[in-house]
Amino acid sequence: MADIPVVYTLTVCPACDALRASWKRQGIEYQEIRVDQSQDDLDIALDYADTVPIIIHPDGRVEVGFEGMTG
Repeated sequence: MADIPVVYTLTVCPACDALRASWKRQGIEYQEIRVDQSQDDLDIALDYADTVPIIIHPDGRVEVGFEGMTG
């Protein structure tokens, strides 16, 4: 399991933009995977949920959305 969260996003997504901006301000490190740039990555993300952002925490916990928003 990764030591930092893995976040599946879309390039154009208000919820994803909010997450990126918030986590940047807070200095939270994460690995971003943009599902609209790779069919393989999209297929993996769809195993978790059908909306973004999808946050996979280092402990394996999965969180869908950011602050009540999804994209």
